[in-house]
Amino acid sequence: MNKHAASVTGLSLQLPRADGTLETYHPSSPRAFPARLEGSLNRVVYSAAHVVADPRADVDPWLTAAIDWDRTIAFREHVWDLGLGVAEAMDTAQRGMGLDWPTSLELIRRSVAAAKPRGALVASGAGTDHLAPEDAKSIDDVIRAYEEQVGAVEAAGGRIILMASRALARIGRNADDYVEVYDRILSQVREPVIIHWLGDMFDPALTGYWGTNDLDAAMDTAVGIINANAAKVDGVKISLLDKQREIDMRRRLDKRVKMYTGDDFNYAELIAGDAQGFSHALLGIFDAIAPAASYAVSRLAAGDLATFHDVLGPTVPLSRHIFKAPTRFYKTGVVFMAYLNGHQDHFTMIGGQESTRSTVHLAEIFRLADKAGLFADPARATARMKAVLATRGIDS
Repeated sequence: MNKHAASVTGLSLQLPRADGTLETYHPSSPRAFPARLEGSLNRVVYSAAHVVADPRADVDPWLTAAIDWDRTIAFREHVWDLGLGVAEAMDTAQRGMGLDWPTSLELIRRSVAAAKPRGALVASGAGTDHLAPEDAKSIDDVIRAYEEQVGAVEAAGGRIILMASRALARIGRNADDYVEVYDRILSQVREPVIIHWLGDMFDPALTGYWGTNDLDAAMDTAVGIINANAAKVDGVKISLLDKQREIDMRRRLDKRVKMYTGDDFNYAELIAGDAQGFSHALLGIFDAIAPAASYAVSRLAAGDLATFHDVLGPTVPLSRHIFKAPTRFYKTGVVFMAYLNGHQDHFTMIGGQESTRSTVHLAEIFRLADKAGLFADPARATARMKAVLATRGIDS
């Protein structure tokens, strides 16, 4: 593949810069990634998938989540075709940030049903988000909330990703409270779960998770809980955007427990690994770059480390930009990429979250995605970028 693709003849647009000026930009030819997995994968790879809003629904977007179910499931089929699993109803799907528990459960049921005939991999978030944090009066309240969601996901035939709990973050006083909650839930699950440690940069309501603001002490608690329940834990995903902490934790885990990288800043090197091990993947950015991710990891499985880095390396600057602070607004960039690449016909999000990033931010997404060769159809991406710019007062 050509690292320095030529510009596409006749394509150009005006992109805003941070200094307020406009740049005439000429999109490049794309890199031709397969639409389906070629070969095999030697890592377990999940894409945390977004939901497609229904822009025609007569609802107030800040208050009601209206989902285009057909497009939402079609996007998951695109991910499954590439050999990736879907991490369902997670923060990428705006869980707790526009997507409530009843709608999340409907999403999980539909996704599990769609995955079953193709034998596709799907794991679904179970948390406590139907319990308002201020309504949690005891640890038992948190446990009951987890039990309700775990039971509902299992009844739908789903596997569990045990999400971090805002209610537990609010009411949990110390490590012992976390041990009590996780031991109780893990003792009941039917199949091994993935435990998700989501940092406060993704969700400020999770500050002090594991009973402390000291990340070293928090990791001690998390590792202790996981290793004590290793038979019930498939793996752990940490989303702290801290490469060394992930590596340190990975090396401390029971050998039966996988590390799933949630580091959208450093995933390429963490998946590649080192002499002491590697991380699998459960990433929001893989929603936006699924064809490149599938091809790269398939080349890694074939022993072609050079192509793995050649393909995945250029996607990292895009990911770092999409996930820049305030990191919780990354969903806007993920959905914007889906719009530019034709997976949906509009740039509308539940909760109205298409408004959380600036026009300059979106323009830089376009530049970085283009440089990484991620636009399957540069002419379509350019036309759609121009349409968004026009709504924001820039005639391109």
